[in-house]
Amino acid sequence: MSTNKQLIRDYLNAISGKPKTEAVLDKYTTDHELKEHIRFFESAFPKYKLIDEDLIEEGNKVAVRATFHGVHKGELMGIAATGKEVSVSLMLIYEIQDGIIHKHWMVADQFALMQQLGVIK
Repeated sequence: MSTNKQLIRDYLNAISGKPKTEAVLDKYTTDHELKEHIRFFESAFPKYKLIDEDLIEEGNKVAVRATFHGVHKGELMGIAATGKEVSVSLMLIYEIQDGIIHKHWMVADQFALMQQLGVIK
């Protein structure tokens, strides 16, 4: 496995199902938007898991097809905690620079998330 793919696998293992501390995040990324995104979802889905299904590398980018698993225990975009378990498909692209995540892009199945939370049918 390449160094960049291993970095992403290590990063996902370090945050999946565990508290996402500043020290852990600083070890893997300088991307402030990624850190904000993680904190946002961690507040709604404490100790959420990211399960990687596929990792594909091209140059300094690693694409990940993953599944987000969590229990809705905190407010999310005005939606009070429901206690419901969710499982949502994600596509992530990480740009690696100097052995650390420099930038990221993400697409999530937000419709499925809202359905599972009972917000829409």
